[in-house]
Amino acid sequence: MSRIMIFGATGSLGRHVLRQGLAAGHQVTVFVRTPSRLPLETLETPTQVSVHQGDLGTLAPLEIAQLIEGQDVLVNCAGHVTDGQTFVDIIDRLVTAVESLPRAAQPVCWFLAGAALLDIDESGRRGIELPRLKSIYWPHGVNFERIGRSGLDWRLLCPGPMVEESALGLNRLRISLDRLPVAVPTFARALPGPLFLPIFAYLIPQMIVPYADAAALMLANLDPGNAMSRHRVGLALPLGMRGKKAQWVTKPGNVNQA
Repeated sequence: MSRIMIFGATGSLGRHVLRQGLAAGHQVTVFVRTPSRLPLETLETPTQVSVHQGDLGTLAPLEIAQLIEGQDVLVNCAGHVTDGQTFVDIIDRLVTAVESLPRAAQPVCWFLAGAALLDIDESGRRGIELPRLKSIYWPHGVNFERIGRSGLDWRLLCPGPMVEESALGLNRLRISLDRLPVAVPTFARALPGPLFLPIFAYLIPQMIVPYADAAALMLANLDPGNAMSRHRVGLALPLGMRGKKAQWVTKPGNVNQA
């Protein structure tokens, strides 16, 4: 059993992390702006859940550090890539807060980005460098640089768009570290950005995964220093499957999709 701090527990992904965390017997602390939006399970298990109310966007790093002190794991589901600098500021304050704690007291940290932050191939090119995408998803790159400069035991989940569907199970999903979890056609790897963009758009439906699976992956990897430590983590559907979520480029939906 771990002590888990969740920011953004009322959002689409955060609610799944909260529900699954409780079902697994973890001791959960949540920080939310509107406690009434929490799942009913929170009210039914008061001895297992501690609720703090406030606005993460207004907290100073010292205040955040006081909230997370004593936690084994921090899971951040708060923020939205389309908030631009506001999202960047939230991640910076969270990282600064954890850095302020003694090394032995720093929790394992799960942050969120999107598939566009993953390397496309061995060249190291990423989706956030492609036309149209970089103007929307640039905060992922800034956040990654900030997290990477830290000495934290971090993991950065990089799914495509997420959807409210039944979990498929981690044993069925394709999971990758730092690179796209789907095969990029060999002929496309040398294409310039404008020509590669349609290829990237074609690949995205393979990475449209259920929120439930994304939450399960994080909760299955809470041990300090495990194989996902300090890596970007990609998720894709089983071979042959393609998901659907409209307008994934212009309307990312929940935190950090694509």
